[in-house]
Amino acid sequence: MKRNTKIFTIIITFFLIITIVVVGRTMVGNYFKKKFSKRPPPGIIVTEVINKKFHESIDTFGTAVSNKTKSFRIKKDDLQNELQLNNFIKKGEVIVELKEKNIVAPFDGVLGYTGLTEDILVSDSTIIITLDDNSVIYSDIKIPENYSAMIKKGLPVEAKVSSYKDKVFEGKIDFVSSRINADTRSLLSRVKIENNNLELMSGSLLEVNIKINSRESLSVPDTSVIMEGEKTYVYKISNENIAQKTEVEIGIRKKGNIEIKSGLNIGDVVAAEGLKKVRPNGKIKPIKN
Repeated sequence: MKRNTKIFTIIITFFLIITIVVVGRTMVGNYFKKKFSKRPPPGIIVTEVINKKFHESIDTFGTAVSNKTKSFRIKKDDLQNELQLNNFIKKGEVIVELKEKNIVAPFDGVLGYTGLTEDILVSDSTIIITLDDNSVIYSDIKIPENYSAMIKKGLPVEAKVSSYKDKVFEGKIDFVSSRINADTRSLLSRVKIENNNLELMSGSLLEVNIKINSRESLSVPDTSVIMEGEKTYVYKISNENIAQKTEVEIGIRKKGNIEIKSGLNIGDVVAAEGLKKVRPNGKIKPIKN
C-alpha cells in the first residue's frame, strides 16, 4: 500500500514538473513575443494629391526653313575687293562691292556661301552667297491621318535639334492643310518657331513634339502606383496614419507623375515611396516629401 502511494506521488510530481515547465516556457515566450512584436510603424514618404497639367503628344520630324532666304550668284572677276562676309547684316547694308554695282541686303539676315563652283554657261568660277532671315523658323510636317481631327492652328509645339541637346524651342502650329494627302495618308501642317537668338539654322533636322488634348488632372508620383493584373492601386493614408489600399483609374505618365482619373480627391495623402514596407490597413509613420 505504501509502495503504491509512493509510486503515485512520484508520477503526480513528474507530471506537475512537466506542466510547470511547459506553462513557464509558454509564459516566457509570450512575454518576449509581446515585447518584441511591438515594433514602431515604418517611416513612409507620403505626398498630397495635386493638380498638374497633362497632355498627349504627337512626335514627328521636320526640316528647319528660314523666314526669308535669297541667293546671289557672283563672278569672281566682278569682285571689287577680297570677299569678306559678316555673319549678320542689316537691311540696306552692302553685302559685296562689285565693279559695276554693289549688292545691298534686302532684309536683315545671316550671310553665308555655298563655295566655289564652275559656271556651266561661261566656265568662269563663281561664288554663291546666301542671305537667310532666321528670326523665325518654319517647318512643314506630316501628321498621320488618325490624328487629323486633333490638329488645330495655334496648338503648342516643342522642338529639339541635335546641336542643342538639352534645349527646347517653343512654337505653335501656324498652318493646317485643308485635305489629307491620298498618297501618304497624312495631313500637311506647318510649325512656326520664334528664333530670337538665331540658334536654329536653316536646314537643321527638328524633333517636333505637338501637344494635344491639354488638361489639368489629379496627379501622384508614379512610384505611388501598384499594378496588380489589370487593376491599379495606391495606399491612401487616413488621418489616423492607416494605409488603406485604394483602387484608382490612371491616365498618362509625364515626367515622373501619373494622371489619376478616379479613386482619389485633391488633398488626399498617399504613400509615395517605400511601398514594400506598407501593409494594407497597417499603421505607418508619415514622412512628408
